Amino acid sequence: MAEVVRSILRSAEGFRSREAGTFYSQLEDQTRILLETVKGITPGELEWQAEHGMNTIGMLLAHNAIVDVFWTQLAIFGLTEHDSMPALGIGMDDDGMPLAPDAGPPANLRGKPLAYYEDLISRARAYVKDAWSKLTDADMEKETTRERPDGGRRILNVRWAMYHILEHFAGHRGQIQLLRHLYHASVGAASK
Repeated sequence: MAEVVRSILRSAEGFRSREAGTFYSQLEDQTRILLETVKGITPGELEWQAEHGMNTIGMLLAHNAIVDVFWTQLAIFGLTEHDSMPALGIGMDDDGMPLAPDAGPPANLRGKPLAYYEDLISRARAYVKDAWSKLTDADMEKETTRERPDGGRRILNVRWAMYHILEHFAGHRGQIQLLRHLYHASVGAASK
């Protein structure tokens, strides 16, 4: 008899808005996949670059945590000043992004173990959960206007911000999976 595989996603419990709880559940599932992807990774692999100027896995992990906090502050709280330090213990620019085209990995992330990045993601997720769980269904429509570097404006609602946090996280998860593959295909193969 063929195995039955259940793929069920439920809205997180303890959220005032079922929709916000569903976005949170999706983000949690992406996090589960990401953490499975990096299980057992070494500090050397976390700071490996395919070429100078390219992101490292460690940079992408830190960046995901920072962006969770940034977009929650911007779109959920409507803040105009953003600071990830209280929530994460690192600043908005501490992921090293963007790197100069010829730059090596950022010095502030050198030698950091996986546990460091897992802690950042855990702190970011606690921040997100606390903020998102308090939202009502009506809050999902709340709009924020953001000034753009070109002088224009972007108007976004809370729902779009949650979607953006999710798709941003998933996009970088894919980059991390690709970097692990490239590392093992080049550096890992050379050490055998």
